[in-house]
Amino acid sequence: MFQLHERLAADTHHLGYSRLCEILLMNDSTWPWLILVPAVPDIREIYQLDHKQQVRLLEESSTLSQGMMELFSGDKMNVAALGNMVPQLHLHHIVRFEGDPAWPGPVWGKQAHVPYTDDELADIHARLKPLLQSLA
Repeated sequence: MFQLHERLAADTHHLGYSRLCEILLMNDSTWPWLILVPAVPDIREIYQLDHKQQVRLLEESSTLSQGMMELFSGDKMNVAALGNMVPQLHLHHIVRFEGDPAWPGPVWGKQAHVPYTDDELADIHARLKPLLQSLA
């Protein structure tokens, strides 16, 4: 049975589900940063998904990436499946902007996370709602 890794649960806000994944918002208001976690138990790597799941993950990741870039008018979309700290397969989708606090390097370790306020969380959730519905 699928269960979200405790570190992901602690660092994110649950936004909903797509056909394959749990959709999370990283609790860092510095960047628009969503995470797709395939709701498949005991998966650490993309190649461990069956072919149909791999295709579905690519489709969902592409839809999410395009929608986030359009919604936030980013300069670059970073998509990464590192898994060094959290072994459960998850794909980060981070909208980047030239001149952001980590540009042009990676966002990891550049600064402490800036948690969303309740108002900011409500605002980004409302902005993301149509995109999230397109993934369901």
